[in-house]
Amino acid sequence: MFVTPEQFAATGKANVESLLSVANAAFASAERLTALNLNTARAVLEDGVANAKSLMGAKDVQELVALQSAMAQPMVEKAVAYSRNVYEIATQTQEELSKMVEAQLTEANKNVAEALDKAAKSAPAGSDVAVAAVKQAIAAANSAYDSMTKAAKQVAEIAEANVTAATNATVKAVGTTAAKSKKAA
Repeated sequence: MFVTPEQFAATGKANVESLLSVANAAFASAERLTALNLNTARAVLEDGVANAKSLMGAKDVQELVALQSAMAQPMVEKAVAYSRNVYEIATQTQEELSKMVEAQLTEANKNVAEALDKAAKSAPAGSDVAVAAVKQAIAAANSAYDSMTKAAKQVAEIAEANVTAATNATVKAVGTTAAKSKKAA
């Protein structure tokens, strides 16, 4: 059971392709995050200028307070939207990288199984027990990995639901506060 130069080259090529896929996913994620940050910075600057103009146009303290209250909710909503976008980018990148890792593990498991089958065919009599033990250990490791992956996905879903609930509660609280401030003014 020797590794041929062709097998070695194919393995090297597959590893380079995997690294390129990971790098491309990371760059795509960084590009999306950079675009989001630039757009957010532009919007914050524009909103800041507009808010400053509005505040300078206030004729009395009550109007100033009313303007500040009216500005609070849109600012919170935009901050929440930004956070959601960052979370979405991170989640999509993590899912993409997880799929790549799963594909690599599947391929590695296939290669190990093939190597074990070849080794079993050329192994001396009585080594069936050792080969079966190795196959069973690999199956147990794969099962543990699957369980861990499922648990991680459940934790991510729960975290996402909690973040969504907290975000909605925050936006609602700010909206309620802003509405009360408008009525008081």
